[in-house]
Amino acid sequence: MVPLVLAGCKGPLSALSPAGPIAQDIASLWWGLLAGAMALALMVFVLVALGFGRPRAITEGRWVFGMGVWFSLGVLSLILIAALWVGERILPHGPALEVRAHARQWAWSFSHPGAEGPVTSEGVLHIPAGRPVDVLITSTDVIHSFWVPQLGGKMDAIPGRENRLRLEAARPGTYEGLCAEFCGLEHAAMRFEVIAHDPAQWPPVSPEGPRP
Repeated sequence: MVPLVLAGCKGPLSALSPAGPIAQDIASLWWGLLAGAMALALMVFVLVALGFGRPRAITEGRWVFGMGVWFSLGVLSLILIAALWVGERILPHGPALEVRAHARQWAWSFSHPGAEGPVTSEGVLHIPAGRPVDVLITSTDVIHSFWVPQLGGKMDAIPGRENRLRLEAARPGTYEGLCAEFCGLEHAAMRFEVIAHDPAQWPPVSPEGPRP
């Protein structure tokens, strides 16, 4: 049963299968949240089980304050500190390559710097591996959401605004992305690819065209 459940934690669209330092921080936070939730759940289950036993004298300070208050506050405080720490780490800090992502119903357009100026592509975003990349995200019509689970967090694409999201791929490869915000009837078709190139071959000479 456990291997079957854990099998759902892997795959090209799983945030628990990170392929870069930013995604690794997010995955670590997820596991920390799970551990905290399990600790609190275990405490509740133990108290419920003890309630079925024979009547016994209890120490109010131990159960009400020790377990019910201080233990819970301790777990939640650790989770909050970890969330703030990870949230600060994944924000765009310092220099990074800038690329652009533009959403519309129901497709993605991208552009990246090229040897002779900006290069555009449909459905495929090109980035260098081993280097931080800031994606400048916009939208034409409704709110969409840009998400590459193996490389970073998600960010809304809002009409009239330009949002910035930092990604980083630890190694060359192809990573899947999608729109994580319901945006209309063809929302499920808003998939795209991120191709991380070897830094020695950046910028790519002949980028991939649109996916069929």
